[in-house]
Amino acid sequence: MSERELVRYEPNPVLAFLYHRFFEHIEIDESWVTAVREADSRGTVVYVLRNLSFVDFFALDHLTKRLHLPQVRFANDLGLWILEPMGRGWFQALAPKSEEEDAQDLARALDDGSSAALFLKRPPSLLEPGARGLRQGDVFLRTLFDVQRRSKRPILLVPQVFVWSKRSDEAEHTLLDTVFGPREWPGKIRTVGQFLANYRHVTLRAGEPVDVKAFLEREASPGASDDVLVRRITYLLLRRLERERRAVVGPTKKPADRLRDEILRSPRLQKVVVDMAGEGAPDRRVMSWRALSMLREMEADLDISTIAVLDKVTEQVFARIFSALEVDEEGVERLRQAMKDGAVVLLPSHKSHIDYIVIAYVLYARHIQLPIIAAGDNLNFFPLGPVFRRAGAFFIRRSFRGDRLYGAVVDAYMRRLLVDGWSLEFFLEGGRSRTGKLLEPKLGLLSLVVDAAVGVAGKKLSFAPISIGYERLVEERAYVEELSGGEKKKEDVAGLLSSAGVLASRYGRVNIQFGEILTLEQILREFDAARAPARGASRANGGEEGANGGAALDKLTPARRRGLVTRLAYRVMNEINRVTAVTPGALVATALLTHSRRGIAHADLLVACRRLAGMLHAFGARFSPSLAHPVREGEIRDEAISEACELFARAGHLEVREQGGAARKARSGALARLRGLLEGGGAKAIARGPDAIYVVPDDERMSLDLAKNIVVHFFVSRAMVATPLLASGRGMDEAALKERVLALSRLFKHEFQFRADAPFDQIFEETLCAMAKDGEVRRDGDPRAVLASDGEGRERLVLHAQAVKSFVEGYRVAARSLTALLKGPMAGKDLAKRALPIGDRMFLAGAIERREALSRPVFENAYASFVDQGYLTRTDGKVALAPSYSDPETVETIERKIAGFLGERRGLPS
Repeated sequence: MSERELVRYEPNPVLAFLYHRFFEHIEIDESWVTAVREADSRGTVVYVLRNLSFVDFFALDHLTKRLHLPQVRFANDLGLWILEPMGRGWFQALAPKSEEEDAQDLARALDDGSSAALFLKRPPSLLEPGARGLRQGDVFLRTLFDVQRRSKRPILLVPQVFVWSKRSDEAEHTLLDTVFGPREWPGKIRTVGQFLANYRHVTLRAGEPVDVKAFLEREASPGASDDVLVRRITYLLLRRLERERRAVVGPTKKPADRLRDEILRSPRLQKVVVDMAGEGAPDRRVMSWRALSMLREMEADLDISTIAVLDKVTEQVFARIFSALEVDEEGVERLRQAMKDGAVVLLPSHKSHIDYIVIAYVLYARHIQLPIIAAGDNLNFFPLGPVFRRAGAFFIRRSFRGDRLYGAVVDAYMRRLLVDGWSLEFFLEGGRSRTGKLLEPKLGLLSLVVDAAVGVAGKKLSFAPISIGYERLVEERAYVEELSGGEKKKEDVAGLLSSAGVLASRYGRVNIQFGEILTLEQILREFDAARAPARGASRANGGEEGANGGAALDKLTPARRRGLVTRLAYRVMNEINRVTAVTPGALVATALLTHSRRGIAHADLLVACRRLAGMLHAFGARFSPSLAHPVREGEIRDEAISEACELFARAGHLEVREQGGAARKARSGALARLRGLLEGGGAKAIARGPDAIYVVPDDERMSLDLAKNIVVHFFVSRAMVATPLLASGRGMDEAALKERVLALSRLFKHEFQFRADAPFDQIFEETLCAMAKDGEVRRDGDPRAVLASDGEGRERLVLHAQAVKSFVEGYRVAARSLTALLKGPMAGKDLAKRALPIGDRMFLAGAIERREALSRPVFENAYASFVDQGYLTRTDGKVALAPSYSDPETVETIERKIAGFLGERRGLPS
């Protein structure tokens, strides 16, 4: 390298313009900047890129100058003449240097302490006669070794990859790929094309740096020649580069017919075909054609061009209906790291049809590979079905029990996706939650995934719990209708068109949080430890199994595998609950619905919200950025409370009574939609005087309940103690309280997600100790008695009980509806419909206080619990009274037991 090439240089005017025009949009991996600066402080930086690309070199040169990083003084197969004005360097380019001369220039640059750019491979191309075929940069790596051996200053190789296209690589190359180079190894012409098409969306991802000095010390051995060391370090660098690239573009995409053929030849699927069709070849062909038909109807066809168009549409729609999307960026990075190591199963909470869209929008914007999404076949309707399919959805039936072949096809399809490295996404709850809180996990798809992971050796699989929280749900009105007895509407074009009014409404903010990334080995260790907590050897074996990974999973018995799936499901649900963020809407809805009076003044609402926020902060709850105070930890912004009140008022959920004026009814219907379109933006806070009164109409409580239930799980553990304790009057013996808490927890088995990491006795003791520490209860006497505290402690105790009171009242209504079964068995859904008018009469008569207690899903959960309690039996989809409860007097005892949790121990009101 000449002295001219070693001095500081600047791009010529043409390049300076191009740099500013095209490279300012690059999304930079901050870890790359940190790694380069750290490497520069330790030694000499060598930037390592995967394949030769002058566009990548230009981008790297621009970023090192802009960010004041070590600048490149050498680049193999390019030279630095391209950075100079028309002059001597351009004439030198007419007589390019040999590879040996380039290696000598690299050595001089490194000896001088200058940085370099090293391209590991050069792609072939028929239209580029100078190309020398796909080859490694072996001679330059040997030069690096030579320089490092004679230098005390370490050389740090910093891998980085510019991803110019999010399109997956293709397994089969076309004639176009042969001429211009494949997408993963593009020639100059294709490089320019990708650059011009995608320069606004390029991302730079960085791999972990390699210390050449440490590498040589670690890998050097008597039999290790430089050729061996070059192969090892090349593999190491390429692997790190490929991990970064695959985390963005995903695995190689196979042609549809090849993928189908691999799936149909799956040994498990073939065994089912043979078992069902017998030995006859014609019958096997018929069964195989049926399997192929199922697969064609099911399969996804992820297309990045479709995703790009949908992303633009989604951006406009979200800007119209939401104030903001608040994303847990640290959680996003954890997900990105997991995707570098292998396939990830994304398991979001499911409250809305747009959950799919929210996740895809967040991942696409952050250059993370998109998963293949399991969707219900009810969404496979024209014209949106084909769009969803190209967005990555595959369609499966809600239930395929009894259809062995269909189950085998689903299993083979998901197994093949995981083997190929695709990440998956599905909703562990099965369907959308109509109540705002999590549903019980459905284990069917999760069992298939776990079974596939156990059977695929050497493939790492992780599970990512995701919480999606809405201040208002887009389907809010439809949910309230269903909860109040209306029928679920089928998804079709008519439903799509009728939802166009959604664009004229405002729904506040969406908050996305990511939980701890879980692995099967980790869950297996937890499961075994929970089964044998006293066996120290078991824990030692657990550590060994975790180290051996797949070997431990291969030894799973059917019972342990079922236990593993169940444990994983509930760990995921607990993680989703743990990381769910408290939004302004959820906090305000909770304060309004746990307030015992008809109306609440604005000043009092602020006090109530602050108290709730303090409790939630102590519970370890996260606050959304819009709610959290920017400086004072654990405190909230008063403006966020006003904004949430205005959001609910505009939706018609609140009446606002100003001092000296009549009630200001919220705008509704066409007028509200028109006003919303004209105003645009979010629900801005309107200055309220401290005497402004908020009133929740009875028929709007259900809508607010959807928002409250997003955070109700934070109160459940203490509510299980507070409810029977307050019902008792002054206090209880601790043993009696534990019995009542256990009974209430069993009653709500299907309603709430309880902790699965400890036995009941331990959880009860920990909860009671925490409540005593916070002054909510007092533990006195011997045998110990538990008393309700006074003052602030009692107010907190009452608040815990109020948070779940609507559920207790709902179960009471469900208990009274059991009298309808005296005439004979009935389907659970029909019985829930019967319960609604019964509950309405109880509400009007004052037997229950909460209108939101009249909820079909709550009734149905209650009936499931009554089956577990032995009050009911279930046969052929119908419920009937158990023989011991088959007369009016004994049926009444069921309601009396539940009413006891409400403090009513005598006769029941009519």
